[in-house]
Formats: sequence, C-alpha cells, structure tokens
Amino acid sequence: MFYLLLKTVHVIGASVLLGTGAGIAFFMLVAHVRGEPRELAGVARTVVLADFLFTATAIALQPITGIWLAWSSGYSLAEGWISASIALYIVTGAFWLPVVWMQIRMRDLAVHAVKTNAPLPDEYTSLFRWWFAFGFPAFAAVLIIFWLMIARPAVPYWD
Repeated sequence: MFYLLLKTVHVIGASVLLGTGAGIAFFMLVAHVRGEPRELAGVARTVVLADFLFTATAIALQPITGIWLAWSSGYSLAEGWISASIALYIVTGAFWLPVVWMQIRMRDLAVHAVKTNAPLPDEYTSLFRWWFAFGFPAFAAVLIIFWLMIARPAVPYWD
C-alpha cells in the first residue's frame, strides 16, 4: 500500500512538472505576443507564484520519491535509465533556476512599466528571448525523463 502511495505521489509530481511547465510557457508566450505591460505584469505575477507553489514543490519531492521507489523496487540508482533520468533532472534544474530569476525580473520590469506608464524596456525583450531559449532544453529533458520512466529502456549501466 505504501509503495502505491509513493508511486502516486511521484507520478503526480512528474505531471505537475510537465503541466505547470507547459502552462507557464503558454501563458507567458501569449502575454508576450500581446505586448501589453499590464497583462504581462499580471501573468508574470501568477507565473512566478505558480513556479514557487507547484514547480518548486514537485522539484523537491521528485528525487525523494524517485530514490525511494527505486530502492523499494530493488533497482540500483546506477541502472542506466535511472542514471539517465537523474542526469536529465539535473539538466532541467540547471535551466529552470535561471528561468525563475528571469521570470521575476520580467515581472518586475512589467510592473514598473505599468506604474510609470512606459513601454517595456529592451531588457525585458532580451530576458524573454533567454527565457524562451532556456525553456526548450528543460522541457525536452522532462519529456525524455517521462519516456525513460515509462519505457525503462536498456541504457548502459554506470557502475
């Protein structure tokens, strides 16, 4: 029973990472394309909050539940598909951390533009381009992790 609960928490956490990532990307992209500072400020506030409430929580729980599941199932963490998943998880984090900072900065720039009735500054556009570029490898890594968890392919051991 505990194993099924642990697995459920792990699968929900993975779904939250994928779903929140996709949702955040969609809403930020749509707000950016519309180019209205007031809309961008509102969306960015929500995105930053969602990242802290949902993404950060899932990021903290995934390694705990994943390692516990591996050990409970008799898998070694050196198992190829598990090692590959861990490596990709680290890659995802390496891209996600700067993205969070960029989202906070873009939010602050949009809020300032609204307060001063000014257009979005060039810094916002530059940050958005980096934010967009960082999203691709992070999202791709999460998709590959999903595949690895489902398929458990024969990947060489790293003992």
